Amino acid sequence: MRNMPIVIVLLAMGLSGISQTSRAGEDSKPIQLSKDRAELYVIHEGKSVKVERTQDPNFTLKGYFAKTGRPCPPACLKPMSPADGVKPIGEAELFDFMENELRDGAGLLIDARTDVWWKKGTIPGARHYPYTLMTQKPDSEGMKSLLEEFGAKPRGKMTWVDKQLEKWGLTDHRYKTDKWDFSDAKTLVVFCNGPSCGQSPRAIRGLVAAGYPADKIKYYRGGMRMWQFWGLNTIKPADKPSDDE
Repeated sequence: MRNMPIVIVLLAMGLSGISQTSRAGEDSKPIQLSKDRAELYVIHEGKSVKVERTQDPNFTLKGYFAKTGRPCPPACLKPMSPADGVKPIGEAELFDFMENELRDGAGLLIDARTDVWWKKGTIPGARHYPYTLMTQKPDSEGMKSLLEEFGAKPRGKMTWVDKQLEKWGLTDHRYKTDKWDFSDAKTLVVFCNGPSCGQSPRAIRGLVAAGYPADKIKYYRGGMRMWQFWGLNTIKPADKPSDDE
C-alpha cells in the first residue's frame, strides 16, 4: 500500500506522455479544407488563387474584419434564410460551388458589403456588388442592367398565344416572369460579414423582389466572420486601401 502513490504518479506520467505524443502526431498532419479536399483554386481578378486553411496548429484568431459585439438592433443575429426559397449554405457547400458553378461560369460569388469592407479583404473568387445595387427598385434602369449582367433576359412583348400556353402549363415557364426570362441566369452565392450582418440579406430580398428565382440564390450566412474563424485565406482587391483607411 505504501507504494501506491508512486504507482499512481508513474501511471499519470505515462498517460501524459502518450497524450503529448498523440498531440504531436496530430499537429504534424495537414489541415485540409474538408475530408476529401486539401485545397482548391479559383480565378480572382484574372489570376489563379489557392484557397486553403492556415497550416499553423496553434492558430488563434486575433481579430475579425467586423466586430462581433455590436448592439442589437441593428446587428442582431439573422434568420438562417433571408427569403422564402433561398437556401443557406456552409463552407463545405461553398467549396463545392467554387469548384463547379463558379469555375464553369455558371455561378457568381457575390460580396455584398460596401466598399470600405470590400477593401479590407474578401473570399478568393468573389465579385463585389454592394447590397445597394441590389436594393434598387425592380423597374429601375440600374436593376435592369444588373439582372442582365447576372444572365437574365428581357422577355419583350408576349403574344396572347404565348401567355395562354404558359398559363395552361404547355410551355416551360418555371424561370420566367412577365418581364424576365431567368432560365440562363447564374446561380448566386451572396455573403457579407456574418450572421449579424444585414447587407447580404437585404441584397437577396432585393433580387427576389425583382423576380430573381429564389432557388438560384444561396446565402452564405457565415460570411467573412466564419471564413476567418476557420483560418481560411482572404485576398485584397487590386485597389488596396491605404494604412489609414
